[in-house]
Formats: sequence, C-alpha cells, structure tokens
Amino acid sequence: MARIKDKYDIVIIGSGLGGLQCGYVLAKEGYKVCILEKNAQIGGNLQTFKRDRIKFDSGVHYVGGLEKGQPLYRYFKYFNLLNTISLEKLDEDGYDRISFSGDPVSYPHAQGFENFIQQLLVHFPNEEKGLRKYIEEIIQTCSHFELYNLDKTVSKGNEIDLFSISAKEVIESCTSNKKLQSVLAGSNMLYAGFGATAPFYIHALIINSYVNSSYKLGYSDQISTVLRKEIRAFGGEIHINAEVVSIQNNAKNIEHIELASGKTVRADIYISNIHPTLTFQMIQTESLRKANVNRMLNLKNTISAFIVYIKLKPESLAYCNYNRYHFYQNDVWNLHQYTEENWIKGIALFNSPEKSNPAFANSLTAMVYMKHEEVEQWSKTYNTTLSESNRDEMYVAFKEEKAQRVLTAIEEVVPDIRRHVETYYTATPLTQRDYIGSVDGGIYGIEHSYNNPLESFLSSNTKLSNLFLTGQNVVLHGVLGVTVGSMVTCQQILGKEYLMEKVMKASNG
Repeated sequence: MARIKDKYDIVIIGSGLGGLQCGYVLAKEGYKVCILEKNAQIGGNLQTFKRDRIKFDSGVHYVGGLEKGQPLYRYFKYFNLLNTISLEKLDEDGYDRISFSGDPVSYPHAQGFENFIQQLLVHFPNEEKGLRKYIEEIIQTCSHFELYNLDKTVSKGNEIDLFSISAKEVIESCTSNKKLQSVLAGSNMLYAGFGATAPFYIHALIINSYVNSSYKLGYSDQISTVLRKEIRAFGGEIHINAEVVSIQNNAKNIEHIELASGKTVRADIYISNIHPTLTFQMIQTESLRKANVNRMLNLKNTISAFIVYIKLKPESLAYCNYNRYHFYQNDVWNLHQYTEENWIKGIALFNSPEKSNPAFANSLTAMVYMKHEEVEQWSKTYNTTLSESNRDEMYVAFKEEKAQRVLTAIEEVVPDIRRHVETYYTATPLTQRDYIGSVDGGIYGIEHSYNNPLESFLSSNTKLSNLFLTGQNVVLHGVLGVTVGSMVTCQQILGKEYLMEKVMKASNG
C-alpha cells in the first residue's frame, strides 16, 4: 500500500458510503483525493462479516428506486454500479410484510403505486379513497426534492414547511382505520420513526423509493468494493488503519489533521464522513462560535438496536423473498418506549437465500430497538478488528439473555425457529458504535423531528471554510439518502449546475 502523502487536494475522513461517493466524484474530476479510514474495513454501514462461512450484511439489507429512470438507478449508473453488483428483485406484491400478534394476516407493501393500493384493498376494501390520498401525499412531498429526483425544474416549496409535518398525523388524515394506519407506518423501523417526532418527508422519501422498486443486494460490500476500485483508477487513495485523532484549525479554516500514528496531513479541502459530533470533538473550538459548537456536540441521535445474526441449518427454512416487520401490539409508533418486561414491541426480519438452493434461506437477521443506556456499564470498552478488549462475563450473559428473548419473539413469525438455528451471533449498541462510528450506537445518525426541524437539519458546509460534511446525517440515511447527501456535499465544491449536468448526462447515456 502506498504511503500517506503530506499534502492532497482533498482529504476525506471516513470511508462510509458518503465518503466513498465523494471520493469517486472528486477523483473523477481530477482532484488528488485521499480517504482515511480508522478501521480495517471500508464501507461503514456497507460492511459485511463472515461467521461459519456465512456472510452477513451489517446494515444495508435492501434498496429502492433502482428501475430505469428512478432516482437510485440514475445515481448507480453514474457511479458505474449497475452492471457490477448483483441484485435480486423482491416480491412485487409485497416486498415488505407487516404483521401483528393475534392477527393471521401479513399485510403487504407492494411495488408500484397502483399495485400498492390494490394489494391493500384486498384487506381494506373500503379504504380506496384513503389509500389514494396517502400515495398522493407521498408523491407530492417527494416532488419538491431536486437532487432526489435529479430534476432541475422541480418546485422546491418552503423546505421548513415540508420538514414541519408529522408522519403520524398525515397518515391519520388519510384514514381513520387504526389497523390500516399501523400497516402504512409498519416499516418505520427503517428510519426509527416515532410518533412524537417523525417527519412525513422522511417517511415519504423512503416509502416512495421502495414502492418504486425494491431490490436485495447480493451483499452490501459490493458497493464499497466497486467504488474503491474506481477511486483508485481515478488516482485517488484509500488508507485503512488510518485514524484521524485531531483537527488543527484557526477561526476560519482547517490547517491540517493529525493521525494516531503521529503523521500530519494537509489538504485544501476536508470532508468529514464521520458523525458531526465526533468531528467537532476533534476540532479546536476556542475561536469558534460557542452556540454552534454546542449544537454540534449535543446533537440528539436515533435509538440503537440489538441484532441477532442467525446461521440456519442447510435446506431447513424456506426463503421468503420479502422482509417482515412484526409487532406485538397495534401501536407501531412507540416501540422505543419499553421497559425490561416489555422490551420487544416490534421486530424486523431479513433473510438471505442459499446459493446452491435459493428455495431455502441460509441466514436470518433480526433487529430490535435497544437503548444505549442498557450497555452503559461497558461503554468504556472498545472492540474492533484492530483493537479488542475483553468485556466481562456479565456482558456475555447479557447478550445471551437478550438473544434468547429475540428467538422467542421470532417464534410468532417462525414457530419452530430454534429447530432451524445452527449458530447465532449478536450485536449491541456498542457494536454499532465501534464498527460504524455512530454516537451511542444510533442506527440512523441524528434524530430528525418535525417539531423543531432546524435543530436537526445539518448543512453540508460548516463555519470553517474548507470543511464539509457528508454521510447519513446530511439530508437522509439509507443508500439513496446518503447518495443524495454526497451530491449535496460535492456541489459545494464543483457547483450545483455543473455536477447535476454530469450526473444526468451519465445516467441518461
């Protein structure tokens, strides 16, 4: 591997999807780019890991908007991803299935707006008017986002007005049917959507992309592998095991950064792909405006999760070409308000097919919300591929007890799940913190609230003239959200009109 040089045009801190995409765009435009990653593996939420010869995705399980002409299709074509990654289309009549304890029906979220309506009308025959209003609200909201649609002619509207609308209230305005309200909001674990805070625009952008089209990736690290290859082909550099520990700046700009190795690196422009709070913890803040610094240091983050990764016995459990969101109550908006006794109020389930026999699943991943405070007593310990610390037997026992409760919860969906399990592994909020770099293990970065949208809205530029932000905290999380955010960041350097023309030309070619 080439040595890290003393000076670059652009240094990017962190190699998550946003950092890799910014590196691709800017290296392609001729800038000397260096991406610095503290861990041994690049990709952030795109990372995968292997256990017992089975590969697991750590964060990205499916993507939306990949049909020709749809938002992610056009961006993936620009990034040369379309022909280089493997994709499997999820069930068109129900890419997501929403289910509830005591109710034998699994309610589908179908691909295609008309199909979405028709599939739900099977179960809610008197709700056509409400379903059509719901879809219209989604389409209308999404039409205001220029880079999401890659359309310079869109009418933006008042962004604050868009950001100040409640997802729960919009859904309730479309239908008074309580079960249908829960079904429409049933995939809100995709964005940690809580009734008291979730903005409708986030719900709309995410649901719109999946209803357009939904695909399962072969594995998410395909994306980071392709981007790494392309960045290097453009002359860019990516360095792993290169942790940035200090950012040296004056009141106006960054002068240089320092690595854990002691090396100093300079650049004309710096882009941080790590959490804004972690970025500002490294900045010299004495000469900066106190109110702005305090805001960045005290951003509220989304809840974390406890995840069980299950290796299934060969040819044991049938593969389902959809994802499942199962609830142990009818209220889907308050899963985070739990006690020790009623911890699991909802669960998200994702499975992957066997290569040799795709009719069967080789793995099952189960995700349940978990507050960071549950693992607070072990928060001074850190585990990564580079540095492992032995957490005590209490931590091991804690994970095992939680895993058993998750397996019991899965039984409502897969009654004999334990019979199919060969081995399983767990991830806690500390795992999310250590490997993904999120504060307190927050699964989707900072929390957005319709009550105070300006407080949770982050611009890609900062008060330091040569420091920009990218990643899931700029615009939106998820593959499409981060992709749009990376464009927002790059347009600060290249110019909006110029960059949009480049992407549109490549995607239309």
